[in-house]
Amino acid sequence: MLNYIWAFMILLGVIYAACTGQMSQVTNAALDSAGEAISLCITMAGVVGLWMGLMEIAKKAGIIEKLTRGIGPFLNFMFPKIPKNHIAREYIATNIIANVLGLGWACTPAGLKAMEALAKLEEERGNPAYLGKAAKERAASNEMCTFLILNISSLQLIPVNMIAYRSQYGSANPAVIIAPAILATLLSTFIAVLYCKAKDR
Repeated sequence: MLNYIWAFMILLGVIYAACTGQMSQVTNAALDSAGEAISLCITMAGVVGLWMGLMEIAKKAGIIEKLTRGIGPFLNFMFPKIPKNHIAREYIATNIIANVLGLGWACTPAGLKAMEALAKLEEERGNPAYLGKAAKERAASNEMCTFLILNISSLQLIPVNMIAYRSQYGSANPAVIIAPAILATLLSTFIAVLYCKAKDR
């Protein structure tokens, strides 16, 4: 649906520019935007590479393992039905930690692995909605829904991506959004926790 909306908006803009004699401005804007997109991609690739490297160092140094144990009580509260030694807990913890550090892109692999592990857990439980069915035919479990909602609402202490975007576009103080981001994501996470626990009943 979004593809149709964007295609309609682009087509409408081109038609309007042609009717008003502003096609040269449309062409210049398209070329400038393409250059900015490449520049932004290079900047974000550097940011992601830096933080992914730091996450890997933290993992090998045992910091991620300690942080995982630290948020153990929270995981027990949010996912009481997941066995404590199940691999899904490790992936969920890694995803949450990356989100808290503002590494939205870095947490995606752990999030995907967590969903796969949760699907295998449902198969181990003998859930008929999972046995012998393709992924697209399965219904999301309570744990999957809870994890997805937490992932979307994610508390962020350092919004790395937003700081990088603001820096790229010339903000005088890119880090000024840290306090508002913490407040907004803390509120969204609190509401997400309440919602999940209410629905889990």
